[in-house]
Order: sequence, then C-alpha cells, then structure tokens
Amino acid sequence: MAESMKSGFYPGSFDPLTNGHIDILERSFQLVDRLVVGIGTSAGKTPLFTIEERHAMLTEELSPRAKKANCAIEIITFDGLLVDAAKNLNVQLIIRGLRNGADFDYEAQMIAMNRIMSPEIEVICLAAGPDTGFISSTLVRQIARMKGDVTPFLPSAVAKKLIEKMAE
Repeated sequence: MAESMKSGFYPGSFDPLTNGHIDILERSFQLVDRLVVGIGTSAGKTPLFTIEERHAMLTEELSPRAKKANCAIEIITFDGLLVDAAKNLNVQLIIRGLRNGADFDYEAQMIAMNRIMSPEIEVICLAAGPDTGFISSTLVRQIARMKGDVTPFLPSAVAKKLIEKMAE
C-alpha cells in the first residue's frame, strides 16, 4: 500500500519574512510532502507590506528551498480561524515556531482550544534555533524605522525591500 501524502500548514503574518521564519520553514519541508504557507489577514492589524508584496517575497524565497527539499509548496492568504483554514486545506499538521517561553504559553492555550474544535488536526511546535530565536518581525520593523541594520535578521532580498519600503 502506498504511503499517503503528509500535508502541513504554516501560518503567519510574514511582515516581513525573517530568518526565523526561514529556519522553521526549512525544517518543516523535511516533515511533510506538501506545505501550505498561509499569510494571515486580520482587520485589527495594519501591515507594513501588502498581501501581494508578502506573497511575492515568500514565493521568491521559498520556492527554490522547497524544490531543493522535494516538498510541494503553496502560498495562500487566509482569515478567520486557523483550524477552519487547516480543515479547508485538508492538512494533517499545523506547524508553529517557538522562540521563547511566552510563545510556548500562548501556543499551549491555542493548541488546547484548537484540539477541541478540530481534534483530527495535530499541531507541532518547532523550537527556533539559537541563531534565530530572538528575531521577531515587530522588532525588525522597529529597527528599520530607526534606520538600523536589518540585514542580519532577514533574507537579503527581503532586507532590500524593507529598506526601500522605509525610504518611501
């Protein structure tokens, strides 16, 4: 009997895509045959980059990495509940990254709530590597606004776009 395809869902705002996201994504490619990267939209947030800009950055950075890992990749946008999006995408795993204890506490609550709403979908958390665990999109945007060097925290093409965006 042929082994079934394992699909995962990695959601985030990706505003901007950081080296921390890349760390989790590259490791996720090893866990699934198909990874859906979901750009979450929220009426309560005003992102720096448009959905189209974030989609383009994700595609540019992730397509060659996923191909190298032999993982099919799909980049989408979604709103509403994460578990509803996961059900609609027919994935078995939701993948989350953890940077610190505060992330763990938040994710543990969300996992418990999501398990009640969708027990058929498993959530796995990957701990950030020591070289990326401190990176957050919020802090990177703050550094960029203050004209600091963001290049250690972002893929080079993303850093260039962020610097250009701040110059506007």
